[in-house]
Amino acid sequence: MPVSKKIIAAVMAFGSGVLISALSIDLMEEAHSTGGIYPVSIGFILGGLFFVAGDYLVDNAGGHHRKSAHGRHHAAKKTGVQTISGTALLLGALLDGIPESAAIGMNMIKDSNMGFLLLTAVFLSNVPEGISGAVGMKQAGKSNGNILWTWLSVVIISGVASLVGFQFLGALQEQYKAVAMAFAAGAILAMLTDTMIPEAFENGGRFVALMAVTGFLIAFIISRLAAA
Repeated sequence: MPVSKKIIAAVMAFGSGVLISALSIDLMEEAHSTGGIYPVSIGFILGGLFFVAGDYLVDNAGGHHRKSAHGRHHAAKKTGVQTISGTALLLGALLDGIPESAAIGMNMIKDSNMGFLLLTAVFLSNVPEGISGAVGMKQAGKSNGNILWTWLSVVIISGVASLVGFQFLGALQEQYKAVAMAFAAGAILAMLTDTMIPEAFENGGRFVALMAVTGFLIAFIISRLAAA
């Protein structure tokens, strides 16, 4: 179905605001209280470096603007480029999704309400990516079955990452748990500033800034009410 780019940009900006609130107020705060400043700093920097390096590789493979509102990066002129873009889309979705999913699992350990809030933020932030991927792969000549199986694999792998975050990362020693949580926060923040926020502004204009502010405020209020 045709979806307005401005609507997608608004959803993207709102989800960005919620994610920023969740990673700054809850992930980083919990990581600091768990392990202290040094593990948090190490994990946060490593998470940012992990995303930037992975994003560079995905871009070179043809997956740049994978969160673009209408998948324009997939409208390649040659079949070989289309195939590379489809692979890059899958890798890019996993690059974005695995740290987010692991963070959801880790948050479920300490607070089910915050885990649900982070899940909501990730869902909202990935709606544009799903639209972009489906439209772009269709333009590249992919079959409906291929498109559905590609995204199903993303769902399964992200679900496993969340399970690992819940079952195994929570059993780590405190300093390593802090590194893991800060790593997820650093990767998510790098993803937001590299892909989501610039794309939202490009397609939605200055209005999206208010949507990001609204998302942050709502997430902050919910997290404080849940902690009360």
